Amino acid sequence: MSVRVLLVDDQPLLLQGFAMILSVEDDLEVVGQVTDGEKAAAAVARLQPDVVLMDVQMPVLDGIEATRRIVAGHPDVRVLILTTFDRDDYLFAALEAGASGFLLKNSDPDDLVDAVRAVAEGHALLAPEVTRRVIARMTRAGEAPAEHGPSPTDTVPLPDLTQREREMLELVARGLSNGEIAAQAYVTEATVKTHISNILAKLGVRDRVQAVIAAYEAGLVSPGG
Repeated sequence: MSVRVLLVDDQPLLLQGFAMILSVEDDLEVVGQVTDGEKAAAAVARLQPDVVLMDVQMPVLDGIEATRRIVAGHPDVRVLILTTFDRDDYLFAALEAGASGFLLKNSDPDDLVDAVRAVAEGHALLAPEVTRRVIARMTRAGEAPAEHGPSPTDTVPLPDLTQREREMLELVARGLSNGEIAAQAYVTEATVKTHISNILAKLGVRDRVQAVIAAYEAGLVSPGG
């Protein structure tokens, strides 16, 4: 079945451009285009998209607050933030609102297509450098780590994870892609995906971003470690 995509941007030319890029893909279907966050929230209820491609700066209701409303009311809908601004305040506000991905508007069209597919499959879309920024932000916001950092035996509560799953989560938290994890762990990408799905389910989180934060809070990884 096609991935149903709702486009949200206050610039009509950009909406048309995104629609053209996505509509030529056999597995993607643009089901609607709206120009502000309030219309986006209403359109999600009406059109039931799988993925919302969301701008940040818009009139009436901005993309961050629209994302918060959509995720709260429709937890199965994935929101991919698309913006011209590579700013940490937008990034973290979007993640805190429940967005599953963050992409810049100067990305290649192929990257946009891949991002929509990845988010639709339940993956969080964050480049490794962005993952590191998330961990750094968590470091500044939380308590200072112990002098030598936590050891694998005394990390706080990831008791339901197997040792292999803990290893996989650590690699995810260090910003590795599924392919990189597979190469490092000497397993297939399909195996990696299975492990990650199990990890998300056991941690009770919706995507890799929240899993990274859980890994940091549990002391499984430390900044620069």
